[in-house]
Amino acid sequence: MTRRKKTRSLADKVSIRTGKRKDYRRWRHDNPDEVTSSRRYVAKKDQQRKAQAERKLKRQSVAPLPLHTSDASQEDTD
Repeated sequence: MTRRKKTRSLADKVSIRTGKRKDYRRWRHDNPDEVTSSRRYVAKKDQQRKAQAERKLKRQSVAPLPLHTSDASQEDTD
């Protein structure tokens, strides 16, 4: 009979566990096709993406600031 390695974690020592997070994570890892996001989460993310795209369009439609004009570059060369 082989000896079992000492562990600090009690989670791995228990053979039958129901409804534990570690079991669920392992199941999710083994069955990726059965795992789907909730409709509420998907709707929230969809709304966030639309808002982000709207902000990006708004940002790009504004004229760029005149940061580097030809006058400023000539003053530095003097």
